[in-house]
Amino acid sequence: MAKIPPHIIDEIMNTSRIEEVIGEFVNLKRAGSNLKGLSPFTDEKTPSFVVSPSKQIFKCFSTGKGGSVVSFLMEKEHFSYPEALRWLADKYGIQVPEEEQATAEELAAISERESLHIINDFARDHFKNNLLNSPEGEAVGLAYFEERGFRRDIIEKFQLGYCLNSGDDFTKAAIGKGYKLDYLEKVGLVKSKDERQFDFFRGRVMFPIHSVSGRVLGFGGRTLLSDKKIAKYFNSPESIIYNKSEILYGLYFSKGDIIKYDNCFLCEGYTDVISMFQAGIQNVVSSSGTSLTKDQIKLIRRYTHNITILFDGDAAGIKASFRGIDLILEEGMNVKVVLFPEGEDPDSFSKKSSKDELDEYIKGHTQDFISFKADILLKDGNDDPIKKAELIRDIVHSVSLIPDQITRTVYIQQIAARFGMNENILSTELIKLRKGQLIKTNQEPAIEEIQVPVTAEQATSSSTPPKNHHHEWLLIRLMVKYGARIVEIEQFDEEGKKFHGETSVMEWIHHELSKDELYIQHPIYAKVYSKFVEGLNENALYTSAYLQRTDDQEIVQFISDIETETHELSSKWLSNYRIETRTESDRLVEAVSHALYAFKAATIEERIDELRTKLAQEDLSDDALMEILAEQMVYEKLKIMFAEKLGRTILR
Repeated sequence: MAKIPPHIIDEIMNTSRIEEVIGEFVNLKRAGSNLKGLSPFTDEKTPSFVVSPSKQIFKCFSTGKGGSVVSFLMEKEHFSYPEALRWLADKYGIQVPEEEQATAEELAAISERESLHIINDFARDHFKNNLLNSPEGEAVGLAYFEERGFRRDIIEKFQLGYCLNSGDDFTKAAIGKGYKLDYLEKVGLVKSKDERQFDFFRGRVMFPIHSVSGRVLGFGGRTLLSDKKIAKYFNSPESIIYNKSEILYGLYFSKGDIIKYDNCFLCEGYTDVISMFQAGIQNVVSSSGTSLTKDQIKLIRRYTHNITILFDGDAAGIKASFRGIDLILEEGMNVKVVLFPEGEDPDSFSKKSSKDELDEYIKGHTQDFISFKADILLKDGNDDPIKKAELIRDIVHSVSLIPDQITRTVYIQQIAARFGMNENILSTELIKLRKGQLIKTNQEPAIEEIQVPVTAEQATSSSTPPKNHHHEWLLIRLMVKYGARIVEIEQFDEEGKKFHGETSVMEWIHHELSKDELYIQHPIYAKVYSKFVEGLNENALYTSAYLQRTDDQEIVQFISDIETETHELSSKWLSNYRIETRTESDRLVEAVSHALYAFKAATIEERIDELRTKLAQEDLSDDALMEILAEQMVYEKLKIMFAEKLGRTILR
C-alpha cells in the first residue's frame, strides 16, 4: 500500500471536521461550545461522550478513550491509520496517491481483520460486475431486481449483485487475485468439499451488509429457485468482522435521516429496507430476519430514542416479536407499532403506494405497544376472564421493564383506562414485578452481565500521573499545553553573567533536563517528550495539534486527555508546587520553575536512596565509603536548596 505523503495527511486533517464525521455515528447535541452524545464504545443512558469542534478532539468519559477524528475511526471502525486517513480523504474529496497493487505476499502480511475486509470489498465489486455486465447476471439477477420494481439507481446505491451459478466463478477469481483460501472460507464466500472449492452463494442475488461507516461486513444471498428444499436466504457466517446480532441492514444509508426525523423504522428483510428507501422513507433499517437483540437496539439508540416497528399483515411471528418490544422498553426507548394490511409487507405496500400515501398510512396506523399487544392477544380470548387476566398481567410485565418511573406510571394509567380496571391494583402488580426483577438482578446476575467495578483511578486515562511519575507528568503536561509559549526568564551568558531573556517553555524545560543529564522514564511521557525534542532538533516547536496527527495513537490519546483535562488535580498536590490550574497560564514562569524544581528534587531523592542502599553494604572499603558519603553530602545540600525553592521544610 502506497504511503500517504505528509502534506496530504496535513490536508486531510485540516479539512476534516470531527463533528461531521462523528455525527455520522453518534447523535450529537449542542452543549455550550461542545457537542455531547451517548458513547459509541459502551452502553450508557446518560451522555458522557464529548466532541470539541474548536479543538477537533473527542473524549469518552465512560471509557477514557479520546483523540482525533482519525483516532475515533480507528477505535470505532477498527481501521488502520492509513485506512482512516483514506476514509476521510474520500469523504472530503481529497486526492490520495493510488494504492500499489498488493501481491499475495503483502496480503499475507496484513492483519487477518483487514484481509477479511479486503476480500469482502473484492466480492462486492465482483458480484456487482456480474449483475450489470455478465449475460447471466443481467438475464437472471438484474431481471429479478427489476421485476421487484427496484430502480437502477437504487440497485447501485445498495451495491446489489449476483453470484454466477457456475459453481466456482468467484472462487477462481479470488484465488487468482492471491487471496488466501483460509480467509475466503472464514468470511463464508468459499466452501471446500473433498478437496474441491466452490462458491457458497452460487446462483443467488447478493445483498452486501455494511457497517455504520460503509465497510462490507458480510452478505445475504437469496435463491431465485422455487425449490422448498433450498433455503431462501443464506447469510455470511459470523467472523471477527461480522456479528449479525450487532448489525442492522441499511443503517449506513439511513443514519442521517434517523437523526433528522428522530425516529427509526424497523422492518424484517433486506427488500423491505430497499423498497421503503426507494419510496422516499429513508430512516429505515432491518434486523435481517433475525430476532431483535439488545446490541441492535443500542445501535439505534445512538441516533434516536424512538423506534417504530413495521409488521407484515400476515406475519406469523408477531407474538414472538413481543420479546423484541420488551427489550426496547428495557433500554428506556419509546416504541410504536404499525401493522400493514393482511397480505402486505413494507416491501409490497411501498411499491404500490406513493410517498404521501405511505406516510399517511403509517401515521394513521401507528399504535403504542399497549394497544397493539392488547389487540393481538385479545383476538385469542376476548371473552375468557382467565386469558384476559393473563393478557393484562403480560402487558403490565412489559411496563415493569421501563426504567423511568414517570413513564411507567403513565402507561399504568393507560392500561387501567383501556381495561376499566382499578389503577391501584395494577400499580400493586407492577411493584411486585419490579421487586422480582430487582431481586433477580441483584442475586442472580447473568454471566454476561457481571462487571468488575471500576475505580476512579482505573477509569482515568493514560494522562493521569501514575505514582512515582507525577513530576514527569507535570513537565510533559506543561509542554503540551504551553510548549510554544514565549516566556522571559533569568539566564546566563557564556561568561556567567545573569540576564533576562526570552525562550519557549519547551526549550526551557529541555535545556534544564539536558544540562543535568536527566531523563523522562515513564514510557508514554518519554515518547511525547522525544517528539518535542525531535521538533527542537529541526528548529520547530511542535504544538499539541501537530502531535495529534501522528500515527501513534497512544500519543494522540495522551495529548487529547491533556487538552480535555480529564483528570482532577488534587488541590493539596498542586499547592505543594504552588500551582493553581485556573491561573497557571498567567503564572507560567512560576509554574514551570516549580515543576522543574520538583522533578529535580525527586530525582535527587532517588539518588540519595540509592547511596543509602550502597552504604548499607558490609564489604565497602574505606575509600569507597568516603566517596559515597561525599557524594551524599552534595546531594543533601542540593536537596535543601530545592526544598527552599519549593517552600518546603525538611525535618531532620
